[in-house]
Amino acid sequence: MADEQNPTRLKCALVVRGAFDAHVIPAFEAAGGRAAIHWAPTTVIMKALAEGETADAALVLSDAMDRLIAEGRVEPETRVDAVRSRYGIAVKAGAPHPDIATVEALKRTLTEARSVAYSRAGASGIYFAGLLPRLGLAEAVNARATIIPQGFTAEKLVSGEADIAVQQISELMVVPGIEVVGPFPEPVQEVTTFAAAILRGATDRDGAARFLARLTTPEAAAAYRASGLEPAF
Repeated sequence: MADEQNPTRLKCALVVRGAFDAHVIPAFEAAGGRAAIHWAPTTVIMKALAEGETADAALVLSDAMDRLIAEGRVEPETRVDAVRSRYGIAVKAGAPHPDIATVEALKRTLTEARSVAYSRAGASGIYFAGLLPRLGLAEAVNARATIIPQGFTAEKLVSGEADIAVQQISELMVVPGIEVVGPFPEPVQEVTTFAAAILRGATDRDGAARFLARLTTPEAAAAYRASGLEPAF
């Protein structure tokens, strides 16, 4: 069981940060657990695990979890599909909300933006970087984009470095001082699922199991919805 000196070690994608901070972690700790979370994009977590870093459990994109199972890095029977997420657009609080209701409207908004912020390593940034050429906007948008290595793109709205931020809606909502305009229009939307499982060799398997059990409670489902996610269970 985890204690102050030896907490349950977790590697988690940023997509659940809001819901975890609001409910999942407090509920786990109220029941006697203690969590130490390494927050990072799935790509960074996968690289860290491949290089030998350890943890008790991980929450990553579902296709990445499939790879971890295939590689024998996690206990497959402990897998929990936790949340589904959508990509969206945000602006600084008080700024006009641009039209993104259709693909053509989204293209106009991206073209007219002073700077669009997106993440190089996160799932949203990887998807968006691939979407831009499909929309015929790669050169126009990237010429003045604010691209961050990882983290929350909406912070660039608050700092004034960008006037549009692209990311998972739940990740946009974590940042104070911004407003979510809405999700991408359906023809260019992609719904991503995130899954968790206990890693083989976990030093606190009991704590990891108790933490994963917190991911699918009715209270967790409410926290996911409040933070811009959909429960995947």
